[in-house]
Amino acid sequence: MSPFSKPLSPQRLSCLKIPHTDPEIHSAVVHRLLFHLSQAKEGQPVIVVCIGTDRSTGDSLGPLVGTSLSRFKSHLFRVYGTLDEPVHAVNLEETISSIYELYDQPFVIGIDACLGQSASVGCIQVAEGPLRPGAGVNKQLPPIGDIHLTGIVNVGGFMEYFVLQNTRLSLVMRLSDVIATSLYSAIKEWKSPANFFALQE
Repeated sequence: MSPFSKPLSPQRLSCLKIPHTDPEIHSAVVHRLLFHLSQAKEGQPVIVVCIGTDRSTGDSLGPLVGTSLSRFKSHLFRVYGTLDEPVHAVNLEETISSIYELYDQPFVIGIDACLGQSASVGCIQVAEGPLRPGAGVNKQLPPIGDIHLTGIVNVGGFMEYFVLQNTRLSLVMRLSDVIATSLYSAIKEWKSPANFFALQE
């Protein structure tokens, strides 16, 4: 879990926060991701780290996204964190170390669930900078990601573990589907030859 992203400096694009019910959500998320991906260096390996556990409904967003992305069997990115092999508090530090040992200057995308205000539940956020996993439940875990996406799955501020355990799976599934399909579409478009040549002009 991660808290709301901190505001970015005026020179940078602010965090996108959009309800999953918005009819333009896929387009909005894809376009924002393309903006962030365009900041990556040519040839940087793209690594998607999906944080969470299937032992908690609210915290299963990350593993659900990772499982969906792994089904694309794409060579364009590498996924860490699925329902079968989750990345969570116990193995996060080891996973981060492994990524930076295996890949040279990877462009890392963090995925996680978070809690927020009542009016924000069901929103998806895309922001520059790393995730800070565990902050919502007062855990000290290493930050991860050049950019990150979060899904606001429930209301925060009290009894966080209980709230996560009692989050509706239907909402988490809908959020994970939007995040996975949008992220795959964005990376695929960014890596397409036509887009590559357009960026060189």
